[in-house]
Amino acid sequence: MDVLSLKLSPRTVMGKKVKQLRRQGIVPVHLYGTDLAALALQIEAQVLGRMLPRVGTNVPLSIEVEGQEGSDICFVRDVQRHPVTEDVLHVDFMRVDIAQTIRAEVPVVVDGTAPAVRLMGGTLLQPQLTILVESLPMNIPVAFHIDVSELDDFEKSIYVRDVTVDPSVNILVGPDELLVRVSPPRIEAEGEGVEEEEGAEEAVDGEGSAEAETPAGGGRTA
Repeated sequence: MDVLSLKLSPRTVMGKKVKQLRRQGIVPVHLYGTDLAALALQIEAQVLGRMLPRVGTNVPLSIEVEGQEGSDICFVRDVQRHPVTEDVLHVDFMRVDIAQTIRAEVPVVVDGTAPAVRLMGGTLLQPQLTILVESLPMNIPVAFHIDVSELDDFEKSIYVRDVTVDPSVNILVGPDELLVRVSPPRIEAEGEGVEEEEGAEEAVDGEGSAEAETPAGGGRTA
């Protein structure tokens, strides 16, 4: 596996003053793990923004700290974002021992198009977006790719047991967990709505006919 490299710089600004860093395009981060002291660090927001979508929380990074020798294999463990702008406010990186197993959520990626969607008007449902696994850090999959081209009717589904996985990776969720299926279109419900509208129109027409048959001036004579 090719490991991305990232260089972090020591940070002296702490607490509420980190807002000043963010205004300058700098994101505060923490590096912790493997029984070493946590480090307060920082990185340019643009560099971090390009890196985060590529690694998620399950792809290892080689992190070097400015002023220190060597590098550490790390994973992104927490990303704090602004609730409105979605700008990254803070990131936690976790050092790992490559000889010790860790747990990670691996994304489930859907490949292809299900015939039951394209030809039958169904809706593709994916209740599980990730699968929890346990493995040595360098063996964790980047993603599980699911081919849905065989979902040609509404009775077929894809489960965790259908995922191809390397023997070095241990899946920690049950084999019967549903990953992908196609639900049928709601044709019957739409049909019922049409019938109700037609019934309402008939009722209105009936009321109009009764009014037309009523003699002008009512039933009284002089």
